[in-house]
Amino acid sequence: MKKGIQSIFSEVAETYELVNHVLTFGLDILWRKKAAHIASKAGGKLWMDVCSGTGEMAFNLSRQAGEKINVISVDFCHPMFVKAKKKKKRANIHFTLSEASSLPFPDETFDLVTISFATRNINPNKDTLSNHLKEFYRVLKPEGRFVNLETSQPSVKIIRKLFHFYIKLAVKHIGFLLSGSKAGYKYLSFTIPRFYSPGEFSSILHNAGYSRVTCHPLFFGISAIHTAKK
Repeated sequence: MKKGIQSIFSEVAETYELVNHVLTFGLDILWRKKAAHIASKAGGKLWMDVCSGTGEMAFNLSRQAGEKINVISVDFCHPMFVKAKKKKKRANIHFTLSEASSLPFPDETFDLVTISFATRNINPNKDTLSNHLKEFYRVLKPEGRFVNLETSQPSVKIIRKLFHFYIKLAVKHIGFLLSGSKAGYKYLSFTIPRFYSPGEFSSILHNAGYSRVTCHPLFFGISAIHTAKK
């Protein structure tokens, strides 16, 4: 599973940001900025963005962090990792190549852990997702903050159906046209309608040990920012 996903993201690394911006009409840029602003309330000295991809969320965090907080950008896909490192350098951002399921950090290292539009990729089933969430929990300091930005399921039935229709119609075809990758966007179009509702994901976070779980729906609920504490 990991090798398959790694291959998919290696294939789409060069055009990944462009396709995301096109498919969301640029809303993903605003959503990451909003998530980074919410996440910045964590304070502390060390933040981590896991499954960081090309580093968009990590760079948003680094701007919020200022000079006194360091941001660690973690991803397991080398082409994504390389693309992230090519961006404009900031003194407070550092890169680590690692699997999200087994992070190379001691317990209680980070004041903040974030993940954006990658939770679906660590969700072949609830048990695997929960194990990843527990790993993020492990590296959080007591009272540390977890922020999850991901596609979601609108609560209004007609909006949910329209959203799923758009995903079926657009993601695979536009993704292929812009990236040349059939497998990559076939996979993404499959995972989006099958991700959890806000209530279901909140329950998974609680079961993984987190407390004070909140949800901030975005654009009629097609995406959501979940926050939680250790």
